[in-house]
Amino acid sequence: MSAHQQELERLLSAMRPALHRYCARMVGSTIDAEDIVQDAFLKAATAWCNAGLTNPEGWLFRIAHNTALDFLRQRRRAPVIEDLETMEMIAASAELDPLAASLSIRTFMRLPPLQRSAVVMKDVLGHSVDEVAEVNGVSAAAAKSALQRGRTALLSFANEPDNIEQPMLTREMRDRLAAYVDGFQSGDFDAVRAMLAEDVRLDLVSKLTRRGKSMVGEYYGRYAACEQWIFGAGVVEGRPAMLVYDREVSLDEPAYFIALSFDEERVVAIHDFLFARYAIEGVRMQRLDDRPQGDI
Repeated sequence: MSAHQQELERLLSAMRPALHRYCARMVGSTIDAEDIVQDAFLKAATAWCNAGLTNPEGWLFRIAHNTALDFLRQRRRAPVIEDLETMEMIAASAELDPLAASLSIRTFMRLPPLQRSAVVMKDVLGHSVDEVAEVNGVSAAAAKSALQRGRTALLSFANEPDNIEQPMLTREMRDRLAAYVDGFQSGDFDAVRAMLAEDVRLDLVSKLTRRGKSMVGEYYGRYAACEQWIFGAGVVEGRPAMLVYDREVSLDEPAYFIALSFDEERVVAIHDFLFARYAIEGVRMQRLDDRPQGDI
């Protein structure tokens, strides 16, 4: 690996948590955010040339930002353009509002993209207004206006009753998820491997990606050899997931989660956030059983 490639690897590793937090709030999903960050990293690796690059962090943020907007356009979740002339007429406070960091990821989806970006960059990640303007390609005045509007809107959202229910899993899906979790809890990993589709994809987030039943099957060795974890069935962002509790830390709050995708009775995709526990921040989740299984 060349020195330039090593420098890029260090940059990507250092910025991954912040980029994930940003993308999660831009698209309203911590699971989708991981795919967006990976896509952004591929684009960065293709375009990487540090000669004359005075602000590599800003350059990478811009790539992630544009990748998130592409994701939104493809799903038609939100408009991308705002009336910048109107926004520039509104004054904004430069003070930090810590409220944003405590709100759920889905809440940010209620903001237009520029307001969303401004609040996340300034109040969640601590960037300056000038950096917000640079990443979004707008004037500093427009960035300040977006920040003020976004803060005002989030304050009103925070005062609303939190009565948004998560989508319910079908009985069939709950049974499949329960079978997967039971295999982990009992140590019957042969039964778990038998649930995998032939072309299953594993993302051990921030570490490795594997595809194919034989390759993914090797991943379960880590869990088979460790007694640290307790497992429970859950729903994360409306999707089936296994909630993982660290018996040495807490049996009330999961340490991280593993998102699962099924096609009929087969597992076709696994997103394991063991090495990316920052992804659980601000996530709406529901535990399907009363408490994690295992000796407590």
